Amino acid sequence: MLSSAAVLLLPGLLASLSACTKPGPAGAEPVTLLNVSYDPTRELYEDFNTTFAKHYEATHDGAKISVKQSHGGSGKQARAVIDGLDADIVTLALAYDVDMLHDKGNLIPKDWQARLPNNSSPYTSTIVFVVRKGNPKNIRDWEDLVQPGVAVITPNPKTSGGARWNYLAAWGHALRKAGNDEAKAQEFVAALFKNVPVLDSGARGSTTTFAERGLGDVLIAWENEALLLTDEVGKDKFEIIVPSDSILAEPPVTIVDKNVDRKGTRAAAEAYLQYLYSDEGQELAAKHHYRPRSEKVAAKYASHFPSVRLFTIDEVFGGWRKAQQTHFDDRGVFDTIYTPKAQ
Repeated sequence: MLSSAAVLLLPGLLASLSACTKPGPAGAEPVTLLNVSYDPTRELYEDFNTTFAKHYEATHDGAKISVKQSHGGSGKQARAVIDGLDADIVTLALAYDVDMLHDKGNLIPKDWQARLPNNSSPYTSTIVFVVRKGNPKNIRDWEDLVQPGVAVITPNPKTSGGARWNYLAAWGHALRKAGNDEAKAQEFVAALFKNVPVLDSGARGSTTTFAERGLGDVLIAWENEALLLTDEVGKDKFEIIVPSDSILAEPPVTIVDKNVDRKGTRAAAEAYLQYLYSDEGQELAAKHHYRPRSEKVAAKYASHFPSVRLFTIDEVFGGWRKAQQTHFDDRGVFDTIYTPKAQ
């Protein structure tokens, strides 16, 4: 994981390295890639990078490869790449943030999502709740998050991809319960955000706020982040609550064409992303609590992921571009329903 200072220095550093990082056999300078990702993937890619480096060496005549990581809120990470962070690969929280690399940076083609299977999303997740041991507020479903006196922790949808999934999961649930009445769905989500005491910029920050700072009664979180929290901190402190329905979260991946072509790293970057779809890559995704796309690996880990009724962003919101424009752009619905609390 890179420090903030290292990230700031990275574009220039990698630019200076690029001239001597062409793929080559044993004895040549190693290839160096930068994977710019969002908050909750740190542990997955730390593990994946090690496994991929061994695979790459074994399949490329002993050639060495090193993959650096950068993590933060998904929207902020996309903005950093557009502003010059020299990513070879982005593995972001949602397709809209990757679309921005085309729309605002001209860094990738418009049809980037058709280049890899499953809309270029090698694994999926969903949105669940984490409560404190014993579930003292008896939180069972989305309706419990709008009750008076329940403090809800979720990050800022303006900067966090995970937060946008959280928001849309709540909206989709409310819309179904209200018989597709958009006004009632908006009223429900507005009530939910009135119970949010603080908006962190990213999903990992919200996890820290809930788990380490002790704020809030319930954390709305990626399923993988919730399982990681209970793994690391212990099931004696937290419980995971699976709501009656939630959204199918599809985190996408792509190479950054303009950068890899300039640096000569396209082949290595493509191999990296393709390996996410291999049995080994799918096993690592499952190990880190992401739902694998591979039916074989998914069957192996079926008991690990609870059954939940899932809806997609295309089904309920007409895709990410429409959802972003309606809800999260400036003067969108989120801006009309959320008022920051006085500090």
